[in-house]
Amino acid sequence: MTSPKILLVEDNPTLGYALSEYLSLQDFAVEWADDGHKAEQVFQEKTFDLCILDVMLPKQDGFSLAKKIKRVVPYIPIIFLTAKGMKVDKLKGFQLGADDYLVKPIDEEELVARIQAVLRRAQSALPPEVADTLGSYHIRWEARQLSRKEKSWSLTEKETQLLRMLMEHKNRLLERETALRTLWGKSDYFNRRSMDVHITRLRKYLQDDKDLKINTVRGRGFILEDLS
Repeated sequence: MTSPKILLVEDNPTLGYALSEYLSLQDFAVEWADDGHKAEQVFQEKTFDLCILDVMLPKQDGFSLAKKIKRVVPYIPIIFLTAKGMKVDKLKGFQLGADDYLVKPIDEEELVARIQAVLRRAQSALPPEVADTLGSYHIRWEARQLSRKEKSWSLTEKETQLLRMLMEHKNRLLERETALRTLWGKSDYFNRRSMDVHITRLRKYLQDDKDLKINTVRGRGFILEDLS
């Protein structure tokens, strides 16, 4: 069985390290980030089963981060950690869709029990999954997973969004500028290079099906060609 993947966001280096190590020993796959901006970037690049967010974080607080995470994956469970015990903070966390709320100092055994309980509830409450097929591939959008026969690939947020846009324009031109402004917010050199990297990765994932091809239309954009 695959270990549950947890995004841990805690700016205190001692506590962050201790929780990361303890959860790893309990057979969780933990990715630890020490500020809100780093955590947001990691979340965009990888898939997770649960997020543990400190409320008071540098650069971006846990509540703001939770809003962005829920916009991308509405059903992902979130547990807040905080030094605050005020009722108003707990209410705000639950209004944002938090599944649990622990006040520091954290008892590691209790945290593990809460994580397991939240994961069980989340699994039983999942809606029917939205999925699509593309040629000989199967796409699970919520899980951000692409599969073909015995092989599967975990997609990043941007890869998932870009693949969805290409499929919406299948056998038609997807304008580069449209994709850039929709997915990256603006068109500049760095975002164009980032998009090219994601296109290259998607081409690699789809290379096993000879009826599928992502063609570049120089100076204009891309066409997902499906001959199946």
